[in-house]
Amino acid sequence: MWSRGMVVFIGAVFFGGAGTPVLAQWDPSSGQWGKENPTDVRVMTWNIHDTVCSTNAKQEGLNDWSAVAHIIAAMKPDVLLLQEAGDNSGNGTGSGVDTVANLQLTVHMLFEGGSDTFHGGVPITSYVRLYAPDCSLPYIFVSDRDDGYNRNVIVSRFPFLDLNGDTLSQRGDIPMVLPDGYAPGGNGGIRGFMVAEFDLPDGLYAGDLAVGCCHLKAGSGSDDLADRLRAAQNVAYVIDYWLNGAGTGIPDPNNKIVDSPPATSILDGNTPFLWGGDWNEDEQTNGRKGPAEWMTLAQQTGGTDGTDRDRTDSTYDSAVNPYNNNRSTYSSSKLDYLAWHDSIALLRRAFVFNSSGLPTQWFPPEVASFSMPSSASGMASDHRPVIADFVLPPGQGLYGDHNGDGDVDLLDYDAFQACLAGPGVGVAPACDWADADGDDDVDVADFAAFQSTFTGD
Repeated sequence: MWSRGMVVFIGAVFFGGAGTPVLAQWDPSSGQWGKENPTDVRVMTWNIHDTVCSTNAKQEGLNDWSAVAHIIAAMKPDVLLLQEAGDNSGNGTGSGVDTVANLQLTVHMLFEGGSDTFHGGVPITSYVRLYAPDCSLPYIFVSDRDDGYNRNVIVSRFPFLDLNGDTLSQRGDIPMVLPDGYAPGGNGGIRGFMVAEFDLPDGLYAGDLAVGCCHLKAGSGSDDLADRLRAAQNVAYVIDYWLNGAGTGIPDPNNKIVDSPPATSILDGNTPFLWGGDWNEDEQTNGRKGPAEWMTLAQQTGGTDGTDRDRTDSTYDSAVNPYNNNRSTYSSSKLDYLAWHDSIALLRRAFVFNSSGLPTQWFPPEVASFSMPSSASGMASDHRPVIADFVLPPGQGLYGDHNGDGDVDLLDYDAFQACLAGPGVGVAPACDWADADGDDDVDVADFAAFQSTFTGD
């Protein structure tokens, strides 16, 4: 049964001052591109083509920075993988790649706004949380690997946590691999293959999450092709032998991975590895077994050497634009991919977002507010993002059952409402149970998780 107070509260949460839904569902033809279930984990990969760098002007208007901010706000990822970040020379300044510290601050500005210290402290007028206040991704990992121009970045709403006992929750590249089996030996290629490990809320998920991001070598020359393949083979080996234990239950059973300090455990059976990026090769048209296949299938298609947790083959996406079923992410090719341990993470959906050609009613509100909505994608980057929603193994407990009586009802709602403080307000110890996403506040994102378990009985 619903109380009057709860109805008023839900109305306030779901509708803004203009009556616009705050918590969207999946209905793109009505401008709703949100997750079908709030407990799904949304991962988004995007080559943002020099846009996110310290020297770029961070102002509202018909420009790449603002376009990127509007699109991220519309997609509301839980984990965001960025490539080609930090390239100031691409922004016309000639000052090269951002330092790790400067790019980390720039990504923070992209989400939170504030004053632009790189431009004399002028106010930032375009940022993600201006358009989507609850799209908070406070955990930022900038790779220390660069190619002289740009870096890769992983941003998350989940906090970092060492999951394999090597004392590190973030790596700019896979550990060095010594030649073994199909692995030629070496690292993750020209810009590295970064890895981050995250702590997921125990009340919602049975395991945690590990994520990878890379931008493989561009070009069609023989050296470029060889670099991409070599990196993909080494990454496949590291996923299979280091993260998964190659079926032995222990990391690096062949002692070929130079991990210092060494990992002491593999990922547990409820913790998937999800990875993506700009892999610079279209697996449908490249005429060979390319990076996407190597990183998911390893040497054999089928068989028992795959990169999934159970040594079957992992999966890479077949996402398309839901409006016209176009799979392209760069020009007429698909170069950008997401892959995952499909024995643990179940794909709900994957899609490509491209504002160009969309009918007006298809624009999500955050993109519709851009000065030229149909131009947002082309203005933001020469690549289109790939977005995927995953269903992860649920936790054993029932999130929201504050009083432990086996259901989530109005008694639990009263306790949740007492904890509801809004974005950016630190969680009091007595309200730890209500912080579903672990971002140190209790806000509308946590209410979405609460609502998904509410029975009212």
